[in-house]
Amino acid sequence: MAKTEAKTAKKKKAAKLPLQIELAVAAAEDKQARQLVVLDLRKTHGFTDYFVIASGGNARQVRAIADAVMDSLAAKGAKPAYVEGYDKSEWILLDYFDFIVHVFGQETRAFYDLERLWGNAERTEVGAT
Repeated sequence: MAKTEAKTAKKKKAAKLPLQIELAVAAAEDKQARQLVVLDLRKTHGFTDYFVIASGGNARQVRAIADAVMDSLAAKGAKPAYVEGYDKSEWILLDYFDFIVHVFGQETRAFYDLERLWGNAERTEVGAT
């Protein structure tokens, strides 16, 4: 019974996320993104509503995660307004105005530590970390 209640609570939490963010998260999960987190910045008076933050094990995986997110959202008609860092693939930023997807290599993510910088944002852990 407790497992069913936990699954229901998790689904309710995920249901609060906008569809495009759910698509971005699912695409990142499909490429085995690590430490997948969504930060809700709406109450922080930030320049965007959400950050989707993910990590890849190496530059190739970082790029594969970013590609999967862009492909998934493009299939629904959404294209990033700006892409940064794709060539080096240490930190790829995909700006969709209402949300930004950050795909990091492990060391780069630890260095910039966006979760700490935006510590007052509501945090949603997604998938297996």
